[in-house]
Amino acid sequence: MKRFCLTLSLRPDPELIAEYIEHHRIGRPEIHKSIRDAGVLDMEIFHLEGSLFMIMDTTNDITFERKAEMDRLNPAVQAWESLMSSYQNVSSGSDPTTRWRQMERIFKLAHTTDQPSPVDRREF
Repeated sequence: MKRFCLTLSLRPDPELIAEYIEHHRIGRPEIHKSIRDAGVLDMEIFHLEGSLFMIMDTTNDITFERKAEMDRLNPAVQAWESLMSSYQNVSSGSDPTTRWRQMERIFKLAHTTDQPSPVDRREF
């Protein structure tokens, strides 16, 4: 299994943000199916003000290029992406497959030791 973390900014309008959230609460079965068909096992989206954070757990063989091609050939996904772009803070001509930007992991607790750092031993 692979895990991807992505981020996206919404337009800074509380009414539009509320509509965007509502679209995701209601959901669309054909969109959910297309996500699963691409190899996404689970997906969560978190919201804070105008920022979104997505966690995707996927099969090992998923690629963003393959998912983009599947999305391009799916009229329901194209309609969904067109609608969602009206809420997202991206340039009007941007590629829908690149609106969500992959984040870089900079910390993982499991990769740490319980030894204090020799450089910084300050108490917090």
